[in-house]
Order: sequence, then structure tokens, then C-alpha cells
Amino acid sequence: MEKFQGKRVLITGAASGIGLALARAFAQEGARVLVHDLQDASALAKELGGIFLQADLADPQAVEELGKQAAQYGVDILVNNAGFQHIDPVEEFPLETWQRMIQVMLTAPFQLIKALLPGMKAKGWGRILNIASIHGLVASPYKSAYISAKHGLLGLTKTVALEAGPYGITVNAIAPAYVRTPLVEKQIADQARTLSIPESEVVEKVFLAQAAIKRLIEPEEVAALALFLASEKASAITGAVFPIDLGWTAR
Repeated sequence: MEKFQGKRVLITGAASGIGLALARAFAQEGARVLVHDLQDASALAKELGGIFLQADLADPQAVEELGKQAAQYGVDILVNNAGFQHIDPVEEFPLETWQRMIQVMLTAPFQLIKALLPGMKAKGWGRILNIASIHGLVASPYKSAYISAKHGLLGLTKTVALEAGPYGITVNAIAPAYVRTPLVEKQIADQARTLSIPESEVVEKVFLAQAAIKRLIEPEEVAALALFLASEKASAITGAVFPIDLGWTAR
């Protein structure tokens, strides 16, 4: 029997990259997927037999409405995945961009958890997975807002885990290093411009400089860990952060 038959999962930023791999993986295991994205992903939702929910996570009111909509479907599993990056030295970082990134990657997950936690408590079962980043554990230059948001997301993960544990709800975070996604592809040009190096050198000298395994991570590898953490076999795991970092933090 498919392990998530009868479960409903909301995945933010599900139209591409890690989110797309997550949506397909949960659908293959029988879950009804609520596909969220800023752009139109109705075709993907139809392909997966799911439901498309569109919202701009940079708009707090839109996130509140998304939470209300999702709650009506009785979400069992919430995956906070959506995000984006901006690269600039601190003194040049636009305040508006900083605020937008914190809203999308930290405040919006809080809002969705707040909206969906009561339904999970009522059922006595739930799973919350926050897709953080290795930059929730370590820092790199020129990513102050992204790193601040991801560090905060790990704190939120641990706090909600303590509050929700007595109700049969687990809350965990996955912290990948560089994953082969459109977001990472875009960063190649940004990093090359910021660091004044050729684009051909960015993957080796920036993305993989700290890695023991010299390759990018595939989105499906992140999805595989998410499936495990949402399963019954992981019911004793909560408040934890799982790096998929190619050995980055072993140093």
C-alpha cells in the first residue's frame, strides 16, 4: 500500500526544483498534493491529481488566505520549501529585498504553521518539514538575508517541535548544500559577477569548495529524505536538522 494514501500535503514553491521533486515524490506515494506556487502550476497539479493554490508569499495577507484555504482541505503534512536568493554585500543590500526574503522564507512558514497546526492537533497526527539550507548552519558572504532567514527557520523548527510533540506532530528541517535547481543555476552568474571570477569557475571554487563529495545534489535526494521524515518510521524524530551537505560541515 502507498505509504501516504489518504494524506494531504501542502508544498510551497512546488513548480520547480526541490519543490517539484517533493510534489512528484509524495504523489507517487499516494498523497493528495496541494501544489503551491507564485506562478501558474495548475497543469502540474492536474498531472499529479492534486490541487493548485496560488499565492505570493511575500504578501502576508496572501499567505493568511493560503493558510485558510489549505486548512479547509485538512492538510496532514506541510512542507515549507519556497524561497529565493539575492547576493550583495551587507552595505549594498536593499532593505526592501531583505524584508521580502525574510517574509517569504521565515514569516510565511510561521504563518502557515500557525494556520495548519490546529487541524493537525485535532487529528493527533501531523508532519511539518522545513526545507532550510546548509546556510542555516554556516555562513557565506553576500547572503545576509538568506542566511538570517534560514538560521531563523531552524529555530522555528525546534520551537514548534517542542510545542507540537505531545499531539503526535513532528517538526524537522532538511538543510541541503547546493542542489541542482534553476535557483542555483541563476546563482552562477550572480556569484561570478560579485566575486569577479568566470562563471565556469563558480561551481568548483564556490559551490563545491567546502564539499568532500564534488558534485551538486539532485532534488530527488532531498525528496527521498522528506518522504522518510514524513513516514511512520520517523515518528520518534522531531526538532532535528538533517544536513545533506556533501561533507561540508564535517570540517
